[in-house]
Amino acid sequence: MQQSKTYRRIDYSLIISVLLLSAYGLLLIYGATYNKGLDNFRTQAIWWTLGLILMAFAAIYSYSQLKHYIVIMYVANIILLLAVLFTGSSSLGAQRWIQIGFFRLQPSEFCKLAMILVLASFLSDKKGILTGKDILKVFGLALPPVLIIFRQPDLGTALVVVFITVTMLLIAGMKMKHFLVICLIGLMGIFVVFNFNVLKPYQKNRLLVFVNSDLDPQGSGYNLKQSKIAVGSGGLLGKGLLSGTQTNLSFVPEAHTDFIFAVLGEKLGFFGASVLLVLYFILLTRAMRISLMADNFFGSLTAMAIVFMWLFQITVNIGMTIGIMPVTGIPLPFISYGGSALFTNLISCGLLLSIHARAIK
Repeated sequence: MQQSKTYRRIDYSLIISVLLLSAYGLLLIYGATYNKGLDNFRTQAIWWTLGLILMAFAAIYSYSQLKHYIVIMYVANIILLLAVLFTGSSSLGAQRWIQIGFFRLQPSEFCKLAMILVLASFLSDKKGILTGKDILKVFGLALPPVLIIFRQPDLGTALVVVFITVTMLLIAGMKMKHFLVICLIGLMGIFVVFNFNVLKPYQKNRLLVFVNSDLDPQGSGYNLKQSKIAVGSGGLLGKGLLSGTQTNLSFVPEAHTDFIFAVLGEKLGFFGASVLLVLYFILLTRAMRISLMADNFFGSLTAMAIVFMWLFQITVNIGMTIGIMPVTGIPLPFISYGGSALFTNLISCGLLLSIHARAIK
């Protein structure tokens, strides 16, 4: 009887969707990099295995107990982000990683989940009643990591954290007048960013190319141009996992990371892209269902924030690949190459399973 109850406390649909998404990602990484060797594929497979273990631990652990370690989590998060600026390793003009043996840790990826837990802990104690002072405190918590991440520079991840913060405030009961004030401040921030050289030149050029794709087709607009060609050339069924000129001949830069959806579009076509979207739909709907089932507001807010974190990243990544969003370097959840991002997503899934298990009586 007890064993039967245990089985019912497991959300098998969520687990299966995550396993299929991760396996799909491995398949696409293999297709994108097989002609350069199997190192990336093997490394991602190792990270996937370790990530599943972390997911299992997160699922078993009582998520409510995390509230006792929120201060430690926040301080550790800030320390790791600062460590990147002083001792981190660089790649492609960005300093985002800390080298630990063979593994390059990217603290900004873990920051997304850490901030979800920190803000969920704070907001859940307010019981849906938020004052202007509470909102200022929330941004006081969110701005330090956002500014440090922006300094690396990593505009994409900084935007994810900002989006998570505003979304969680709305879910927690922020008044519309406060939301409008935040939007106004955001517009002023955009004006300052564009007119006072806050952005790096390549970041500014990416945004300008988004407005006019013909502005710099051989420079800042090259990635977007080649990505759109790759996606468009795939047709209904694609050219095959091991075929495709745009990705196999490296016309699409960073094909196995930021632009992996272009790999999918060219090699597996509209059908392959549809399969991915169906898997994401299952993942997000199951996660949203868990947020509604949670036995307390902390769990509900955490689950809903994870949903919107994934939704934002999926929308922006696919959107930038097909030209309806600016290129910001946001990875595709469970699909793009990268250990830190995969660990973060799998641990997030583990938290959802923990919330689900404790919501069913």
